[in-house]
Amino acid sequence: MSLQPYVNKRVLVITADGRTLTGDLLSCDQLTNLVLGHTVERIIRPSDDPEPSTEVSHGLYLIRGENVAICGLVDEDLDGQIDWTQVRGGVIGGVKHV
Repeated sequence: MSLQPYVNKRVLVITADGRTLTGDLLSCDQLTNLVLGHTVERIIRPSDDPEPSTEVSHGLYLIRGENVAICGLVDEDLDGQIDWTQVRGGVIGGVKHV
């Protein structure tokens, strides 16, 4: 499936090492290399961690296609209603290449 329909829209990317990134998809190619603008990394902490979950701004961000596990559109209205510092969850494991 091509990601071209997602260009200039807000996407969420989960990387092969388990990071969660959101940003505006500026460009992509046939190898799934992605260029994101206004990128924010969401660091979701487990419920037993005393530190709050955080969002780290990265700005312009390039993700190599081999590191993309999932890419999907973000519902911006729903996303804007969530206080991401209050969200807790389990750690997403990395991708195992066989």
